[in-house]
Amino acid sequence: MPLTNNEIDYVKETLRNSLRNKMKNYNPEPASMPFHTRLLGKDRLALYSFIHSLNTNFGTSIFEPVALALAKGRFKNAKIKADAGSYISEYAQKTIQNIIDGLTAAKILPDKEREIESIRQVCKVGQMNKVKLTKVDIFIESFDDEIYMFDLKTAKPNIGEFKGFKRTLLEWVAAYLAENPNGKIHTCIAIPYNPYEPEPYNRWTMRGMLDIDNELLVASELWNFLGGEGAYANILDCFESVGIELRSEIDEYFAKFKL
Repeated sequence: MPLTNNEIDYVKETLRNSLRNKMKNYNPEPASMPFHTRLLGKDRLALYSFIHSLNTNFGTSIFEPVALALAKGRFKNAKIKADAGSYISEYAQKTIQNIIDGLTAAKILPDKEREIESIRQVCKVGQMNKVKLTKVDIFIESFDDEIYMFDLKTAKPNIGEFKGFKRTLLEWVAAYLAENPNGKIHTCIAIPYNPYEPEPYNRWTMRGMLDIDNELLVASELWNFLGGEGAYANILDCFESVGIELRSEIDEYFAKFKL
């Protein structure tokens, strides 16, 4: 089911506001690059710097509010920057460490269902330790009372970060189950687009740490889950439409950087 007109209008307005605010408030860091400037031009360097800066807050300024708007139309509850919980049991922490150690040493393969159940068995065993966990970027509750927690990441995460990603996902499970031992919980890494398109997303280095089928949603998998079949294509159309609409404003903004 494609996005509704209201959802499309919201996505476009979010894009307009984010881009205009960025152009209004953006101040490039001073940096002398005489060779680059003379070869490419000051305006092109300014555009590169602007895009790089925009990428750093795309998640919070665009992807998160769009995801929230879509999810609210299809699920019982949706929010961003949510808490997974405040306590993890002593034995759940030990179980998480054992899982991480086993995956790191390639003694076991990632299996999210098995990992969740092993944490569930000890989610209230031993001392309950207070924790301060990474905020859940996108938190969703379905009408069947299933919980989905998404950690929104860049399109090409570094190999050294995967272990931390995995720990975050498992800690969210443990904290949620500490309060809801019988709850149905899913925790996933969410990547907004596939930089390798039209080829499949091929971050092979994730495979030793993540259960690819159950812990990773990329591009259309993510947006169609949140907004229904066809949502990804609709969102891309929104980006294109707003880009055309604001082209003269963008050109005028970067014209002032020309030598």
